[in-house]
Amino acid sequence: MKKMFAAMALGAALALPAGEALAGKDLDAVKARGQLVCGVAVGGIAGFMVVDNQGKWTGMNVDICRGVSAALFGDSEKVKYVPLSGQQRFTALQAGEVDLLSNNSTWTLTRDTALGLDFVGVTYYDGQGFMVPKKLGVKSAKELNGASICVLTGSTSELNIADYFRSNKMTFKPVLFEDPDQSRSAFFSGRCDAYSGDQARLYATRIANAPNPDDYMVLPEVISKEPLGPVVRHGDNQFEDIVRWTQFAMLEAEEYGITSKNVDEMLKSDNPAIKRILGVTPGMGKALGVDEKWVYNIVKQVGNYGEIFERNVGSGSLLKIPRGQNALWTQGGLQYAPPIR
Repeated sequence: MKKMFAAMALGAALALPAGEALAGKDLDAVKARGQLVCGVAVGGIAGFMVVDNQGKWTGMNVDICRGVSAALFGDSEKVKYVPLSGQQRFTALQAGEVDLLSNNSTWTLTRDTALGLDFVGVTYYDGQGFMVPKKLGVKSAKELNGASICVLTGSTSELNIADYFRSNKMTFKPVLFEDPDQSRSAFFSGRCDAYSGDQARLYATRIANAPNPDDYMVLPEVISKEPLGPVVRHGDNQFEDIVRWTQFAMLEAEEYGITSKNVDEMLKSDNPAIKRILGVTPGMGKALGVDEKWVYNIVKQVGNYGEIFERNVGSGSLLKIPRGQNALWTQGGLQYAPPIR
């Protein structure tokens, strides 16, 4: 019986065109629409996803959506952005209202299994913390016993706080909000003693929203692991692969020194890996089901991972967040991409 099933599986595999990806319903819908629909966060997060007065979205998470669009269409601007609250986001993705989420969603076991969704990678390694007004006079989260804490409902942050305070035999009063703007306003108006969320959100909120950033501080404790990354519906493997390998392509490009400024010159490189990455040596695009210039289009129009990090949240931004864990593996960080080959 085992031999029969093995022969059937082998026959099915041989029947497929070698090296070609099989399209699924989600990818077909995106192509037919001619536009990627990307779920972002209501209220935005400075450096990660913000919208200006003309309705233009920018930020690190936005650049992931732009990269996927560049891979699919050769044009990074064929994206519609849909703001979603913490409670709406997964339901909207399940219902097909958006094609993917790129809104600082934390990868957890239950989200990856019970919701019928797939996390495709980690765009940003983060951890949860606390921000307080300096006048509160606390230097550590362990001094927050009995404090009122503003936090977004429907987020992992809410559960992490409960776990942290319980394990440290402390109590707190949660002040829950669905709207990030309301949560921030409540904190800065003095309604809460502390504001909690991913540290990226805390630094962004302090710089972009505080009446006087110097009046507030982020406490040193990091109480959780928050791997943040894009999310797609389960079931369309090719679309999932394109989203995943878009991020890997940005990382590979940084590792090989391919930037938006030198990518045209890099087309002349003799390095076999660079030739494969940029499509000079064909095959990788066909395997993924996109144009052979997919990585070239991503890097030329959006940039490599280091470029999108630095301009949005790093040294070239107001946030000036150090690369830290988000540095490449070759520089002591956690960001590591499988080879494009």
